Amino acid sequence: MPRRNPVGSHVPVAGGLATTGLAYARELGAEAVQVFVANPRGWATPAGSPAQDEKFRAACAAEGLSAWVHAPYLINFGSHTEATVEHSVHSLRHSLRRAGQIGALGVVVHTGSATGGRGRATALAQVRERMLPLLDELTGREDPWLLLESTAGQGSSLCSRMEDLAAYVEALDAHPRLGFCLDTCHVHAAGHDLAPPGGAGRLLDELVAAVGPGRLRLVHANDSRAGAGERRDRHANIGDGTIGAEAFRELLAHPATEGVPFVIETPGGTAGHRADVELLKRLR
Repeated sequence: MPRRNPVGSHVPVAGGLATTGLAYARELGAEAVQVFVANPRGWATPAGSPAQDEKFRAACAAEGLSAWVHAPYLINFGSHTEATVEHSVHSLRHSLRRAGQIGALGVVVHTGSATGGRGRATALAQVRERMLPLLDELTGREDPWLLLESTAGQGSSLCSRMEDLAAYVEALDAHPRLGFCLDTCHVHAAGHDLAPPGGAGRLLDELVAAVGPGRLRLVHANDSRAGAGERRDRHANIGDGTIGAEAFRELLAHPATEGVPFVIETPGGTAGHRADVELLKRLR
């Protein structure tokens, strides 16, 4: 019987997707994994290892692990610099292609910012021009979803509040392969206070209203060292931040998260990550 919410972690992959990444996932008791397929702070687009890809894909299928890819952080389709936009196109296309090769269900990409003092409308028109063709390339039945991840609201962010998402999705024609990855730390820091009773439920209701049902495909489960509305992206272990464990219980019980994996990106090493995975399983 499928789990209502598989719980897992972002895992290291230096040494091999299967050799290192899956060994780490097993050590945590993870039911879902997220990986980088390129340097997250660079533009390189490595080919990967066919042997590791096949081992990873086969093991995930055999063990019932859902896999996800996080695209590099430098990607910004709203940039005023043409070189950055060109690199963003090549980098995201690479992440989507590699996701298909390893059997990942989706690729998470940050929604970016309108740099150079340009308005949101100008930046969103550019997002449409450069990102929509990548979505249109996802024609295969097993192609990954492209998952938008909003930011904590720093600088000239294009998406931090739920009301920002509607225009972004509209700019991309509400494409059928377009989804959303909810980072709890980001939305809390952006001003959606998840800590009070009912706060998490309200946030999810607003998300569904903004992007439509069925588009929430992944949750980055991170507590926050910053307070609600402080616009600072500072992850904390589950229950150790300003969100608190009860908000995650509420998120896990909401109809909008039915079947959606919760993946941690929290600080610390193996022991801290294992504790976060175990806590989320108990809250589930």
